[in-house]
Amino acid sequence: MATVDITEAEFETTVTDNDIVLVDFWADWCGPCKQFAPVYDQVSQEHEDVVFAKVDTEAERGLAAAANITSIPTLMAFREKVLVYAQPGAINAQQLEELVSKVKELDMDQVREQIAAQQNADESGAPEGADQQN
Repeated sequence: MATVDITEAEFETTVTDNDIVLVDFWADWCGPCKQFAPVYDQVSQEHEDVVFAKVDTEAERGLAAAANITSIPTLMAFREKVLVYAQPGAINAQQLEELVSKVKELDMDQVREQIAAQQNADESGAPEGADQQN
């Protein structure tokens, strides 16, 4: 599958309606973005089951702000609607292939359990066991 340009209006639907979505946040003036683009496109051709989306941060400033993009390129990976990877910086084809493989191999039940445990810890305001007296 080739890369697809998405807008703020399409972002949620793209992430919601697909199992695995990678999103490249980029801008035309960004040198590293231009170097990463052919790598991203090449790897996208090898994974028909993954959506390789691109967001132009200049055209989609609201989406870039909502995603807390402070450096480009930034690559995000979503699996079953869950953000599982977000990191700025261009990577090479081998690193991108490894990332795609790792995202495909994730045990999403385990990921959801970890997220729930973290949310519970955040809500309680204290680490587990911290309320015990000695």
